[in-house]
Amino acid sequence: MEKILTVAQLREADKYTIKNEPIASIDLMERASKKLFQWIDAKYGEKKEALTFIIYCGIGNNGGDGLALSRFLSKAGYQVNPILVKYVDSLSSDCKEQLNRLKIDYQVIDEASKDFSFPDNSIIIDALFGSGLSRPIEGWLKELIIQMNKTEAIKIAIDMPSGLFAEDNENNDYQAIFQADYTLCFQCPRLSFLFPTNFDFVGEWYALDIGLNQDFIDALESPYQYLTQEVIKKFLEERKSGAHKGSFGHALIVAGSKGKVGASILSSLSCLKSGVGLLTTHVPSHAAPILHESIPEVMLTYDEQEDIISDVSLEKAYDAIGVGPGIGTSSLTAKMLQKLISEYQNPIVLDADALNILSEHPNWLKLVPENSIFTPHPGEFKRLVGEWKSDYERLQLQIRLSKKYKIIVVLKGKNTSIALPSGKVYFNSTGNSGMATAGSGDVLTGIITSFLAQGYKPKHAALLGVYLHGLAGDLAKEEFGEESLIASDIIDFLHLGFKQLKD
Repeated sequence: MEKILTVAQLREADKYTIKNEPIASIDLMERASKKLFQWIDAKYGEKKEALTFIIYCGIGNNGGDGLALSRFLSKAGYQVNPILVKYVDSLSSDCKEQLNRLKIDYQVIDEASKDFSFPDNSIIIDALFGSGLSRPIEGWLKELIIQMNKTEAIKIAIDMPSGLFAEDNENNDYQAIFQADYTLCFQCPRLSFLFPTNFDFVGEWYALDIGLNQDFIDALESPYQYLTQEVIKKFLEERKSGAHKGSFGHALIVAGSKGKVGASILSSLSCLKSGVGLLTTHVPSHAAPILHESIPEVMLTYDEQEDIISDVSLEKAYDAIGVGPGIGTSSLTAKMLQKLISEYQNPIVLDADALNILSEHPNWLKLVPENSIFTPHPGEFKRLVGEWKSDYERLQLQIRLSKKYKIIVVLKGKNTSIALPSGKVYFNSTGNSGMATAGSGDVLTGIITSFLAQGYKPKHAALLGVYLHGLAGDLAKEEFGEESLIASDIIDFLHLGFKQLKD
């Protein structure tokens, strides 16, 4: 698991490392730039003769990184065109030292002598501003970035795409942000990398370990974490050899209505495939024969209503309940949900139409058992909390909802975010755009419900469920590609996801 630190915290980590390693700041810059070079050399080394690297360097330490990278690339035989962009006259001390060390020709541009030409077969590297900005880029520098973005060249940003703020970009000028294909950041990702609005600016990002003091970083407080497989593997419990089906819990899935029986099939099958010992699924009466034929392993109860769900019996001691996929929002179904959340005392997984019903009856939110798990997509989330002006504001609304009702809020999408009542937020590292397909959320509901029924803590059920769901989707993508991936493919690859976590 990686902490997501603020720019101020990273600067403090820099200072602490310089003082306590000890290492001179210029040598830390050298180390960071060497990491940049190694990444680029590994990716482009075989075709270096055909490429020209145009490196736009600002006058601060981000520019110093770019100048040092220019030197490393040149020494390795790459064609390099460093450009010093002097938007003010004075350079930072480390940037000035890197300019002295460069020993190859470089170009200087300013407002009076700007040159926006970009040769063919070039790779543009942005080392203009990095993470130090607090206001939008304006004037001729904005024009430079606009022209850089218009090119079809591969574009790489050092540390951060110039113009992008590290956290909240609500008041930013999106025309004045460098659009990178790759962002090579130092030590850990920035919060803004994980917001949907910024994906086209960040591209694929890679966090390069530049050796900042790990003990200092470990001691820093951050509410934001990036989920990695190394940590998720620790959550997965070993199944005891002497166990029986009762050892792994009894789950109840409440799903389906007329025209949406598939939701009950997908959520039920994913629940079983994720290791639950026993599963009962409650469906409208017309759906019972379909589920019997589709999933012989599931036990069924069916509603007195033919096409909707109007009531659920809790006479059996279910270890976990998942409710919502495809249930619709009829008044009878709403009454069923109100009764369910009022009577069941353990955490519940609520998805899809269960959340839509709650958005129509917000006073029912206080009835939801603590540590229940909400799994909205952005549209369902908006119905619960209202509009937002930026992804950062959306994140704060997610945290507020989680804290207020003491629930876990899983906001689905790329880098799915999981907010806990403590205020902690975890961003997922698995998953792909092929999973943006009908039924994918139903599969996630089944997985999380399964882990909850098996006795996992709600936090671990949510984190493990989200990660495994994305991992199975990634494995399915390798087989089928993104365009042809469907929700049942995710279920089919759950076994390989489990295997990868255990190996």
